Amino acid sequence: MSRPLRIKFKGALYHITARGNRQESIFYSDDDRDAFLSILGKVIVRYNWVCHAYCLMDNHYHLLIETPDGNLSAGMRQLNGVYTQKLNRTYGKVGHVFQGRFKSILVEKESYLLELCRYIVLNPVRAGCCTKPAGWQWSSYHATASKKKEPDWLTVDWVLSQFSKNRIEAQQKYREFVLDALEMSTSPFEKVVGQLILGGKSFVEGLNSKIIDKSEIKEFTRQQRLIGRPSLDELMIETQDKPLRNKAIKIAHLDHGYTLKEIADHLGRHYSTISRIVSG
Repeated sequence: MSRPLRIKFKGALYHITARGNRQESIFYSDDDRDAFLSILGKVIVRYNWVCHAYCLMDNHYHLLIETPDGNLSAGMRQLNGVYTQKLNRTYGKVGHVFQGRFKSILVEKESYLLELCRYIVLNPVRAGCCTKPAGWQWSSYHATASKKKEPDWLTVDWVLSQFSKNRIEAQQKYREFVLDALEMSTSPFEKVVGQLILGGKSFVEGLNSKIIDKSEIKEFTRQQRLIGRPSLDELMIETQDKPLRNKAIKIAHLDHGYTLKEIADHLGRHYSTISRIVSG
């Protein structure tokens, strides 16, 4: 099975999820949730992370993490590893707590950070655990929306600054912003590109040089390897010049990884025609 591609660079922002092994619970009590948050806080300090939002459910969690030092994987190994050891000691268990590796989606901050902060704290409402986000104590909602003192490791200033310079007014507008989404049926993750990027076209295209582990690139899914490539519309120049057209076809296939069928369908040509051009 191919493993998820990681794109790491200084200042990257991620939506992170990790789920229980075999869909089992990762929190059995409020003490477990407190223990996880304590470990999370230490990881955030140690790895110089910025946490904008979080939500702990029964069998998974959500984090919105910014990494000024580009060290997501190291911090996540520490977080999930230490919590697994703690949970197993507490309940006399052995083995995995989490299902495989954590999932991370790289996020364009300016376009989607606010939307994801809202999406994360509404998870308990979507799951039927409560009717309003204020009814769930295990998320960053209260620390962002009210006078409740936020943990030292949670950063709410950026989110609130998007609504007003006045903190009380900003909190009121944040609460309205979150509640406005209660009736929304769409998810921001419907716009994810290549299974791991949430951002605009220019953001996606600028990431090719930041893809890591290129020596192991074959392990990743084809969809992830080809993130940021130009579209066929951009590559296929409308021209009557056959040599120029054939060159564009070869570039699309050999340099950008489009299949012969994809190119044939785009141009309205037979697969064999495209195959002869590429082979010629």
